[in-house]
Amino acid sequence: MDLGIEGRVALVMGASKGLGRGIAAALVREGARVAIASRSLERLEEAAAEIGPGATPFVADASDLARLEVLPAEVEAALGPVDILVANTGGPPLGGALDHGIDEWEEAYRSLVLAPRVLAGAVLPGMRERGWGRIVNVGSNTTREPNPVLNLSNAHRMAAVGFLKTLAGEVAGDGITVNTVATGRFATDRLADHVGSLDAAEEGARREVPAGRLGTPAEYGDLVAFLCSNRAAYLTGAVIPLDGGLLRSAF
Repeated sequence: MDLGIEGRVALVMGASKGLGRGIAAALVREGARVAIASRSLERLEEAAAEIGPGATPFVADASDLARLEVLPAEVEAALGPVDILVANTGGPPLGGALDHGIDEWEEAYRSLVLAPRVLAGAVLPGMRERGWGRIVNVGSNTTREPNPVLNLSNAHRMAAVGFLKTLAGEVAGDGITVNTVATGRFATDRLADHVGSLDAAEEGARREVPAGRLGTPAEYGDLVAFLCSNRAAYLTGAVIPLDGGLLRSAF
């Protein structure tokens, strides 16, 4: 299936490993020119070497809003105007409702709510001018069913969805789609850190996920590539679960 994104320029945050790397690899495979961004130049260079030609590293911390304001312009100077934005801007630490201080709340707000806002604000004028754009937010299924040990994620990812849903309605007529993927359990270092090891995560998935396994970053990348394609032009303002059937809610 031709997704129609060959030659498009994509900016993928958090792309040095995990889901971000899976997304970047999928977009490069479809012919996009992909700016991969994260905090570590060393890990970015390793990711770029693994992904192959088409992936270009840019160092940026998702909590540094001043850096994010100028990042899309740097990408444009090197690769061309950003057509696709993937806001994969971090995951806050585990904890219950009152387990974190105000500083941690503010950091989570910067990375999960303000970072997508700043990045979207930077890329949207060009997308509107060209009449085409794709914004995909890497979210969590905690926006559908809050997790008792992921309070910061519960609170701030819901706020991000509220912003992005509003934005989707405002830019749909400009040929721009805005969607969120409600992420379940995937085989990433972050999940392994949360539960102790990837083996423990896989064992938990066999018991608790209807599909009987963890998802892979490559599978995640395939969905995001479709959302960024011409084939998905009528799909916007959505929160799309990708979790092997883990969510029990009907909507």
